[in-house]
Parts: sequence; structure tokens; C-alpha cells
Amino acid sequence: METSELIEILARGEDTKHQYKENFHNVDSLASEIVAFSNSGGGKLFIGVEDKNWTVTGLKKNDVSRLNQLISNAATQSVRPPVNPITENVNHPDGLVIVVTIPDGISKPYMDNCGAIWVKSGSDKRKVTSREEIQRMFQSAGLLHGDEIPANGLSISDIDLTFFEDFFKKEYGESLDNQENSINNIFANMNLAKNGILNIAGALLFAKQSHFRLPAFIVKAVAYPGDEIDEDNYIDSRDIIGKVSDVFQQVISFIIINTRQNQSEKTVNSTGESEIPRIVLEELVANALIHRDYFITAPIRIFIFSNRIEIISPGHLPNNLTIQNIKSGNSNIRNPILASFATKLLPYRGLGNGIRRAVKAYPDIDFIDDRENNMFKVVINK
Repeated sequence: METSELIEILARGEDTKHQYKENFHNVDSLASEIVAFSNSGGGKLFIGVEDKNWTVTGLKKNDVSRLNQLISNAATQSVRPPVNPITENVNHPDGLVIVVTIPDGISKPYMDNCGAIWVKSGSDKRKVTSREEIQRMFQSAGLLHGDEIPANGLSISDIDLTFFEDFFKKEYGESLDNQENSINNIFANMNLAKNGILNIAGALLFAKQSHFRLPAFIVKAVAYPGDEIDEDNYIDSRDIIGKVSDVFQQVISFIIINTRQNQSEKTVNSTGESEIPRIVLEELVANALIHRDYFITAPIRIFIFSNRIEIISPGHLPNNLTIQNIKSGNSNIRNPILASFATKLLPYRGLGNGIRRAVKAYPDIDFIDDRENNMFKVVINK
């Protein structure tokens, strides 16, 4: 880093990516700063700068040697898993500054020696304490998935056994009656239950009435006459519940019923075709059901307006996925159990090409990755 760049950065003040510290003497204090940056996209720590008025106080020669050793010890011994920050000694007219560059971690969540998880909060840092946020961090690291957590007391007795028997026979070519394993063991072997308790995937795929125990994991659909939400006037409204396969079909039906039908070259007695190609609806609704964040207790929302359809899923795009990524066919499977069974129960291929197919069939679609409100919105313009 050149002196001119250092002066320019210091003139802007602290933010999430840049933090100033006059000095460090405690390895644990330094470790917590490294942990916060590693968990929050990385950044630079400037040592030798007063954080209140951004004044360079500078470091002495013995400070530089001691701090470089302290940084090494903190990063390797007091941060779990260890990280590899890069240090650079930069001259400033008012003294020497150590610039510590901490990359965005690839093995989140990072913790200090006490097991505390720190993240950046503006220019400061905070300790992560809520269970939901910790779960999401483990989820982003691929260490935990929302569809594998227990489904709030739903057990094997809550299965729609007739539906599951039909699925099992169709998929495996055998009857459940001919199996030596119990239904408990079969569900455990299929990663749908543990010790007789269904996980989220097992409940959503095969439980009779999962919405009683999982009321947030439904779809709320409303059709409005205009182009804005109107609490007093709507054309149609429905809470769509049931197994994922049933919910999928009901959502598609709701959208088709509440959108314009084009006759094209068909006779006046025909039902016509939806103004939005069915393949578009199937791909986008399947993605919403399979890839939503099940650590967030909120429903999927479908809003139909006069000029557009909105499909709003809890949870922004996971990890480093971007809108351009998903348009190019990249994917990151947030709920692997659901995704594996969706290929057998829905018109879903699980190859990451669903968004591409939808856009190819109907290009006038907008995607909004709302990280601030932790949701993903698809807007199909009519």
C-alpha cells in the first residue's frame, strides 16, 4: 500500500471494511477483531491510528516487531480455525502504520478461544448470540442444513402412509410390506427422520398435516386488482398448505387462475394459455419451495398484481452466489435432502439450470437479492 492510498483511506474514516486501532497489547482482543473480519467479508485493520479522530499516532520499531508476532499468534492460536492475515508496514508523515489485511473466511463461522463468534456491525463488531443467526452461519459453511433439523415434534406416526407407500413403490419398485426394515429405519436411512422424529424435509415431503407444527412454512398467496398491495381490496387470497408436491400444484393453479389467459389461435371455447408460460411458473415456484431458507420462520409469499407477479422467498442467495451466477446456471443447494427428493416428486431437475430455462422462455423477469431484509424476490413482469 502506498502512502497516498493510506492517507486517502484514513480520510474516509472507519466502516465495515476498515477499522483503526492505536495499538494492541492483548492477544484475545486482537483475535476478536480478526474473527469479526473473517466472518464478515474480510477487511483491513490499521494499527497506529487513533479510532476517535482518525489521527495517526504511529508505531515505534519495537512496537512493529511485537505486533507482528502478536498478529501471528492471534491468527494461528487464538482464532478457530486459524486464518492467514497479511501485514504491511506503511510509512505515513506522522509515523509508521501496520496494515493488516484479513481475507473473507472460507470456513465460517470463525470463533475466538472462548468459542465466541464475532461479526462486523458497521465499523464496530458484535458477538453472535441468537440461535437462528448461528444456525445460518453454520448453514453457509455447509455444516448444517435447514431441512435436516427436527420438525417440531412431528413423528413417524404423522406420515401420510398411503402417499409414501405409493412413492416408495414407484421409486424403488417394491412394496413397503416386503421390507425387512421398519418404517422408522426406512425414514432414517433416507435421511428423513432420526429416532422416529421427522426432520423438516421428511415433514414437508410426507407428513399429513405438517402446517400444524410448522405454520410458518406455508405459502401465502394474494391476487390484487391493481399494481400495489391493497389491504382492503383483493381478488383472491389463499393460505396454501400440505405436502410440498401438493403445495407446488396449488400454487401453480392459483397463479394461472388469477392471470390472463390468451386464446392465441385456439377457439373461443378453449381455455386458452396463461400469459406466463407454465414452464416459467414451474421452475420459479419449485426453486422457491426447495431453496428457501428454512431457518427463517416465515412463509413464501405470492403476490399477483395487474402488471406483475412477485414470488418472495425467505433468505437471500446463499454464500457468494449472485444474480448473475444463477442466471448463468450456477447453484448452491441450501436444502440437499429436499432437493434430492424434489427431482422425484416435482418437475425439478436439480441441475442449476431452472433460472436459465425460465428466463429463456420468458425474458422479462427481474431478480432481487435483498440481503438487508434477508429475502429473495422474483418479479415476473406481465
